Amino acid sequence: MSVQFKIVTPSENDVRLDRWFKRHFPSVSHGTIEKLLRKKNIRVNKLKATSNQRLKAGDEIRIPPFEVETTAPVKIQKKLSQKDIQYIQSLVLYKDSDVILINKPAGLAVQGGTKTTRHVDGLLDGLMFDYTERPRLVHRLDKETSGVLMIARTVQSAALYTKLFKTKDIQKVYWALVNGCPKPKEGKIEAPLLKKTGTLGEKMFVDFENGDTAVSLYQTIDNLANKVAWLQLSPLTGRTHQLRVHCADVLKTPIIGDTKYGKRNPLAGQIPGQMYLHAHCLSWTDENGKDKSVTAPAPDYFKTAFNEFGFDEKQPIEKLFKIRRKK
Repeated sequence: MSVQFKIVTPSENDVRLDRWFKRHFPSVSHGTIEKLLRKKNIRVNKLKATSNQRLKAGDEIRIPPFEVETTAPVKIQKKLSQKDIQYIQSLVLYKDSDVILINKPAGLAVQGGTKTTRHVDGLLDGLMFDYTERPRLVHRLDKETSGVLMIARTVQSAALYTKLFKTKDIQKVYWALVNGCPKPKEGKIEAPLLKKTGTLGEKMFVDFENGDTAVSLYQTIDNLANKVAWLQLSPLTGRTHQLRVHCADVLKTPIIGDTKYGKRNPLAGQIPGQMYLHAHCLSWTDENGKDKSVTAPAPDYFKTAFNEFGFDEKQPIEKLFKIRRKK
């Protein structure tokens, strides 16, 4: 293989460079792509590029020869069983011509990993319905976080909605049960986050000197004698584990069941052993100026905890912010 040059098409606008490569060269490993980027062998418009760089229609990508020994075998998509198709379709909350929103259960990973063979990404063929394109993920939830997950139905809608998440035109509201009660009971958190590797693996830490901007809104919906609180949270940025770190390290009220950032749960034995973070709602404005809002019912273990603490899931809850209309 000799050096090639490819032009990004309009349908690939705003796609990440690493994902563009996986579409065009599925047999090439992520490690190989990262290596070629570090050596500046892959370039965009003759300039140094990064794997998370967003491409624009018309960009010219330099593609070097690939070393055979570093390429990975092509992964063949496993055909889904009828049971798998019924399962993933049973999670659908909302569907239109552009997107599908599902209620992801806690314990189901969004993407695969070394020890993760069952995940949303592997079940996406079951959400094609009458389309010929395979749906695409446009954002993520942690494995142990339940709730609303948006999936794009076409390449064009994937680029559009990925951009809307990036520009904060899709607004996210989470529910969390935490140990203790924040003081003050509502407010805005501005605490930059930085990923560090330690003896327990990778974790995110508040770092005001070197961290990436991370902003969250929070509001206490109810609390029980200041020992446990039900929070409504809205991340205005999308850092890894942002809400979990902000609750634990800034508010000093770790999310119940969060073993990575919280201490041993003092409520163990009283409620089911889960992490109590739920992606409750996604809101946005569509191309016709119509406000859309999709809510995911709280899972059963949340409801058990609500009953234990005397919280009323049906009580009126003030919105943290209004949907911003696109100009």
